[in-house]
Amino acid sequence: MSLLTVGSVAFDALETPFGKTDKIIGGAATYITLSASYFTADNNLVAVVGDDFPEEMIRLLQEHGVNTEGLEIKEGEKTFFWSGKYHNDMNSRDTVEVQLNVMEKFDPVIPDSYQDCQYLMLGNTAPAIQQMVLERITKRPKLVMLDTMNFWMDIAMDDLKSVLKLIDVLTINDEEARILSGDYSLRRAAKTIMAMGPKTLIIKKGEHGALLFQGDQVFFCPALPLEEVFDPTGAGDTFAGGFIGYLASTDDISFDNMKRAIVYGSAMASFCVEKFGSERIVGLTQEEISARVQEFVQLAHFQI
Repeated sequence: MSLLTVGSVAFDALETPFGKTDKIIGGAATYITLSASYFTADNNLVAVVGDDFPEEMIRLLQEHGVNTEGLEIKEGEKTFFWSGKYHNDMNSRDTVEVQLNVMEKFDPVIPDSYQDCQYLMLGNTAPAIQQMVLERITKRPKLVMLDTMNFWMDIAMDDLKSVLKLIDVLTINDEEARILSGDYSLRRAAKTIMAMGPKTLIIKKGEHGALLFQGDQVFFCPALPLEEVFDPTGAGDTFAGGFIGYLASTDDISFDNMKRAIVYGSAMASFCVEKFGSERIVGLTQEEISARVQEFVQLAHFQI
């Protein structure tokens, strides 16, 4: 089944306790589409970059089977840029610099060839842009998934609540769930958030795994204990790409299949953090992915 991802393709510059990088490819849509490429062959991208974005990076996406027809290149403008520094615990970071550049006036154009997408992933951008995408899709997809963050809750809560009424799956972290719901208990927070519109909620807890909520059903997927975490940037987007990519590949949106999808998403995220940027999720083999998924199965498997 076809997947459409709308979001940012960007430059990142990172510093962690393990080292630092110059400008490398980043952005929510980059991680999502690269991750999803291991599951679905019909993988379409809508994003915008400046003419400073290297052609070899576009070719990298294309070599992973990502359809870049919807990647707009703005002549004479610069690509979105973010620079950040992680603390020693790798769970917190400081934003050093943000240059919105082409993202400041992002006006997503949906090519005709994308209009029949069955699965839609709205990457982390302004809620007004996410709703604009939904209005420009002529036929509602089978499943619409949205990612957001506390920044939009601070400055655009009304817009966010408006678009939440229109989606099926929301993915946020535990801090954001508490902000959005006003409740510290994640179980109660989930009920409050699902009452806002999304039928399914994923709460990411970083190194402590992820929770999947739907109605009264709850599923927990642990995170894989890794010896070293080099860079958590993009892990949440890689998780989302693995999750929705797996759903699209199986064309099954039941809760039981979502439980499988959250394991695949978690497996993809565990690869992402092992190197800087998207380096580790480029050129993976299906054997590597299957072996990593089995590690998750063994981690959580028990009998009574």
